[in-house]
Parts: sequence; C-alpha cells; structure tokens
Amino acid sequence: MTHLIAPSILSADFANLQAACEMLNNSNADWYHIDVMDGVFVPNLTLGMPIIKAIKKHSQKPFDVHLMIVAPEKFIAAFADAGANLLTVHYEACTHLHRTIQQIKAAGMKAGVALNPHTNINVLEDIIQDIDLVLIMSVNPGFGGQSFIENTYHKVKSLKELIIRKKSTALIEIDGGVTTDNARKLIDCGADVLVAGSFIFKSENPKNIIHQLKSV
Repeated sequence: MTHLIAPSILSADFANLQAACEMLNNSNADWYHIDVMDGVFVPNLTLGMPIIKAIKKHSQKPFDVHLMIVAPEKFIAAFADAGANLLTVHYEACTHLHRTIQQIKAAGMKAGVALNPHTNINVLEDIIQDIDLVLIMSVNPGFGGQSFIENTYHKVKSLKELIIRKKSTALIEIDGGVTTDNARKLIDCGADVLVAGSFIFKSENPKNIIHQLKSV
C-alpha cells in the first residue's frame, strides 16, 4: 500500500472552509484529518459536531476524526452521525479502552487509538489486533506548528514490529511536525498515514505540498 496523506483541517482558514474542502477534494489527499479538542484533555478548544457536519457537505473523502477529549465514549454516536469514517480515541483518555473500541465499530466506523509522546507502544499489546489504526503523536497534543519529536522514529519501528508479531492489520499514522524533510524516513520506519496541518495550509501552494508529501 502506498502511504496516505491526511491534511489536518484545523490549520485551514476557518473563514473559508468551503474553499479548503474544494482544494482537498482536488488534491492528492486521501483523508480529511479532523482534530477535536475539549480544553480538558488538552489545553485547547477546536471543532465540534456542527462544524464537522458543515465540512461533510463539501467533502469527497473519508473523515479521519481524532478525539483529544475526556470520556470519548459519550460522543461516539454523535461523531458517527456527523460523518466520521474513522474515529481515534486516546489511550490516556479511556478507562475501558476495549469497550470503547467495540462501541466505535458497532457505530459503523473504523477504530483508532492514539498515543501521546510519553506513552509506550507496549500498552497496545492486548488490543492491537482489534484496532484499525494507531496514531502516534510526534508532538505534544493541543496546538499546531510544534517541532517534531525525534524519538518518534524509534517508536514507529517498535510499533511496526508489534503489528507484525501480532498479525494485526492496523495502520500507523503520524501526527505532528510532519514535513517533506522527515516524511520519507517515517515511511521507511513503517508509517502508513501522514498527517500535516500548518506545513500544508500555511504554504503558498497547499495542493503542491500535498503532492510532494504523497510523492516522497
């Protein structure tokens, strides 16, 4: 499988989201990456269900929704209704992770688990066969534009080994500080999906940057 590119809509111009959607629809992007933050799990507030529903009207690609919120199990049905195709919850935010994964799948979505930079991939040992994606945070969650954490490469390699050993089909997604400078190395380490926000949307030609990330 060629790697996937999931531009983070959080970095788009919120005054012109329709134009951002049209650009992504006509680009080499594979997914829309949508970050949801509650101001509790992370120190920031972002998109809610009404905005996601509004974006869905203009999108032609799957929605990869990343929940950085406490008690995500309370909102699974609402995000399914809003149009999420893949719903990722944080390991650190779920007391009963296996149950939450089951609820996500029962709602008709694929299920992902995200790990903060300090969380070891070994915590996924007993659930890796049940999930569709693992999101590795390569910056501390909460704000865009942060510097990439170099230990991510080692973490991706370790996760890939776990996936192979457990015969899992989970994809590895990297979120934070992804650029054309580190994309190839991340893929070589085992990454399947690259999320990029400000690197795409703050550039002079976002569509071309997406093409470059897809072509590395």
